[in-house]
Amino acid sequence: MAQGRQEKVATTLAGAVGEEIGAFLARVDADLERRYPGDPGGRQPVHTVYVPGDAFAADTLRTWGDRALAALDEHAPDAASFAAVLGLPDALAEPVYSRVRAKLEREPVEDLRVDFEDGYGSRPDAEEDEAAARAARLIAAAYENGTAAPYMGIRMKCLEAGVRDRGIRTLDVFLTGLMESGGLPDGLLLTLPKVTYAEQVTAMARLLEAFEKAHGLAPGRIGFEIQIETSQAILAADGTATVARMIQAAEGRATGLHYGTFDYSACLGVSAAHQASDHPAADHAKAIMQVAAAGTGVRLSDGSTNVLPVGPTERVHDAWRLHYGLTRRALARAYYQGWDMHPGHLPTRYAAVFAFYREGFAHAATRLARYADRAGGDVMDEPATAKALSGHLLRGLDCGALDLDEVVGATGMTRADLEGFATPRR
Repeated sequence: MAQGRQEKVATTLAGAVGEEIGAFLARVDADLERRYPGDPGGRQPVHTVYVPGDAFAADTLRTWGDRALAALDEHAPDAASFAAVLGLPDALAEPVYSRVRAKLEREPVEDLRVDFEDGYGSRPDAEEDEAAARAARLIAAAYENGTAAPYMGIRMKCLEAGVRDRGIRTLDVFLTGLMESGGLPDGLLLTLPKVTYAEQVTAMARLLEAFEKAHGLAPGRIGFEIQIETSQAILAADGTATVARMIQAAEGRATGLHYGTFDYSACLGVSAAHQASDHPAADHAKAIMQVAAAGTGVRLSDGSTNVLPVGPTERVHDAWRLHYGLTRRALARAYYQGWDMHPGHLPTRYAAVFAFYREGFAHAATRLARYADRAGGDVMDEPATAKALSGHLLRGLDCGALDLDEVVGATGMTRADLEGFATPRR
């Protein structure tokens, strides 16, 4: 065929056929848009730190950072010793260690939840009221003076009958306290634990809707995380996946699904010695959560380890290796967030996160740049892969594993360019 020849274009179907198909699928289109809006964009914290309501204080964040730095000073005072404990390659030893220390000095905690559930227990009503009011006052002050973590909030008691009224009251006291101290901070996060039925999620949505109306807030302003820590949250009595229904039952307010390692394991009868985030039962639950949340804009968080890095150096090193390995395992499975229960977990949380993103940096940057330039290469990438590549770079930037200058230098792209690949329009 001669170059430049204009092809004759012919069609068979009448325009009315396409219109009929569009009308037939209109409800499906609307349902897809409503149920699967895609990732919301923006930062996801790499972890959540839980602090009991009676232990939370104005200096908690700084105290955690200082205790984590002290653990490094005592048990791994330089890059070489830390790398030897974790098995980091020589090329990553200094970049990871220096970034971990800088992170602990600048922003030791990315997400903090003041706990009024298992970590707090049952207290006299007046005592819990006071603790909830104090949490609101301290969190509001932290955002006001610039010492807050990027994300902060509370975990209330669940909505089961025995503790329902107490959970609702604590939520009310806390949110009202924030409003009286200047309003709800942008980084506010709430966690609803021990959910078993989708109706409990809807009840939480109704509570928040009532609060918004009472204070003239925009509808949907307050979201919440659903904690998955019961067998009923994964598999309903009729054999269906409860967690998928829970996301819809939140009526657009669900922001995350948090796996509860120990409650869920105990619920299934796993003995205490084997309750861990890499147990097959945990993998099964998180796989169901991951599929249910895909495309909905609801993000996943792994659980925690209860092995604390305390005591002699040998014991601390063992706990560090365990935590580092579990965190790297979770990252490879696309669980980009987890729980940390002790300041000593912070060094290995950030070491694992920083090593993960720095190891994948050059490869992700090169592939994304080639894709953007349509330059090809040894891998044929598609838009979905470009989304994953840009997501890797953005998450690395958000947590401090990567610097913007090095990402721009390697890709030739601005942050806005990366975000365009990460959240493409349909």
